Amino acid sequence: MTESVSERLKMIRQLLSAEKSSTQEELRDELERKGYDVNQSTISRDLRRMGAIKVIDQKGRTVYKLSEESGEKTLMGGSVPDLILSIEHNENMIVISTTPGSASLVARHLDISKPKGILGTIAGDDTIFVVPQKVKNIDLTLQAIKDSFN
Repeated sequence: MTESVSERLKMIRQLLSAEKSSTQEELRDELERKGYDVNQSTISRDLRRMGAIKVIDQKGRTVYKLSEESGEKTLMGGSVPDLILSIEHNENMIVISTTPGSASLVARHLDISKPKGILGTIAGDDTIFVVPQKVKNIDLTLQAIKDSFN
């Protein structure tokens, strides 16, 4: 990693900690004000490299946070399970509905805790699709997911 990249990542961490930027465009504008020549693609790669996730702040805005800052707590003072509205399946796939902007955080929990029977997850803004390893065991996978939040 070049010095300019590590400096840029350090600056992004500072901006995320200050909670002043809620979109990639706002981050890009702040970085440009500080003398960094970046585009949206670079910001996106940097956020992914840093493990940044989207969460809802205390003002109800969707903001980027570093996952180690978020841990298992949300900015609203609750825990990850508090973000889940429903968990259902259609005999092929499991769908988890979350509060707006929380799907990435919940999916990250699943990716880290690795409940038995999950092949993979895809997170949007407020919905997560969970693909079971074996469709015939979907009820067991659903229960393993629920247990991972207890």
